[in-house]
Amino acid sequence: MKLRWHRHGRSAEEIAGLPVVTAAEMRAAEAALFARGTPSFDVMATAGRAVVEAIRLRWPTPFKRALVLAGPGNNGGDGFIVASELKALGLDVHVAAMQARELYSGDAARAAALWGGSIAKLEPGALAKLDEGDCVVIDAIFGIGLARPVADAVKAVIHALHGRPCPVVAVDVPSGIDADTGAVLGAAPRAALTVTFGWPKRGHLLLPGREWARDLVVADIGCRDEDLPDLAKVPRVNGTALWRNHLPLPSAADHKYTRGHALVVGGATMPGATRLASRAARRVGAGMLTVAAPREAHPYYLIDQPGLIVREAADAAALQALLEDKRFTSVLVGSGLPADSATAGAVETAAASNRALVIDGGGLTAFAGGVDALAKLGRADIVLTPHEGEFARLFPDLKGDKLVRAREAARLSGCTVVMKGADTVIVAPDGRAAINADAPAWLATAGSGDVLAGLILGLLGQGMPAFEAAAAGVSLHGMAGAAFGPGLIAEDLPELIPEVLRLLSEVDPE
Repeated sequence: MKLRWHRHGRSAEEIAGLPVVTAAEMRAAEAALFARGTPSFDVMATAGRAVVEAIRLRWPTPFKRALVLAGPGNNGGDGFIVASELKALGLDVHVAAMQARELYSGDAARAAALWGGSIAKLEPGALAKLDEGDCVVIDAIFGIGLARPVADAVKAVIHALHGRPCPVVAVDVPSGIDADTGAVLGAAPRAALTVTFGWPKRGHLLLPGREWARDLVVADIGCRDEDLPDLAKVPRVNGTALWRNHLPLPSAADHKYTRGHALVVGGATMPGATRLASRAARRVGAGMLTVAAPREAHPYYLIDQPGLIVREAADAAALQALLEDKRFTSVLVGSGLPADSATAGAVETAAASNRALVIDGGGLTAFAGGVDALAKLGRADIVLTPHEGEFARLFPDLKGDKLVRAREAARLSGCTVVMKGADTVIVAPDGRAAINADAPAWLATAGSGDVLAGLILGLLGQGMPAFEAAAAGVSLHGMAGAAFGPGLIAEDLPELIPEVLRLLSEVDPE
């Protein structure tokens, strides 16, 4: 049985590249599986056994007892399969369900009959067995189809689970989490392990659902990628599977110019942001890097990195003159810059030069509410890197979950969008999308976003396509943050990039 693991806060490489599906897409894929002749009950049985196998791998020392919480539909049927399998392993198994056995239908009725044991009513009192300890709870109440807030009776059971010493294992998705958006629909248990089927669901990776579905296991039940409608537009889990083949690697024939010459527009007010971005771009492989800044700011940059080139550019006209040098291959505008007309002018000048461009920080907010002006510049090789606040100022009218908003922003602007956060979403104007799953909390520190902008800048400057460069920058950023761990500050991140790249070079792709 093939199980792909993603441990919360660790690398998502086991699930990297997998489609991230909606409930509707999952149902369509299951229908195609059944149409090929696979009996639906066999699929339910496979799913139930996958849950038990994941439990055994996650906790090698067996539990003494288990409490299965079963809902009224097929998710409850999965729960009855799990109950039967755990009982066969010698556990003392109890089941509490939302309805009586005779009210189940279809495959769920068959699974309930297979269980054969007693069924208690799903209510807080049914959790009394947990007080005996050494118990695992199987949450099979609601699956991916839940689209409304959980009823008060179920909410009471979920609240009664909180604080108990027994781990909760969610079947498909923690009950109460919207599988499409990650929203909490009234209440949800925090699962120590979530076992889903076929592919990850959007709600597993988007916040807040990501925090409720911690260790995620994706179990193969026979579905195929080609069963998904409009597969090219289905988002993927970010990771090396998406961008490794595009990662620039130097050859013996390369020199500093062939490895890309990146340009960062710097200012005098917050030079630290420019310095962080510049160092990241160089560490990720850019052959040369120039900072264009007002003369009074030059000492800040010259004292920092001996390998930097610092040129004077006090306004858009000076920047335009500088960009007449065709050896520049990518530009970053906005990190550490004020959100004013001068910064907007620098963005427009850089975009007009037809270089690959990263717009960050003040370069984004300078266009607040002016997406039409930004759209006039729009190209797929222009990468916007907003956090939630910058995004709201730039696209104040967009609604929906993070993926929906980022996709619409990419469509409106014509640019590649990196919507930052613990659940960073990367979207290209053509609809391709990736959701990041492994950004550690240690990255929540000032200057971290400037490092990310620099990584993307450096990769673009070496000729990497924009969507892949953005996805790789986000991945490398997360890998570096995870490698350092507690105590991380932004200055640490660029210094970890060479080690991350070295480790990647030592691992053969599948």
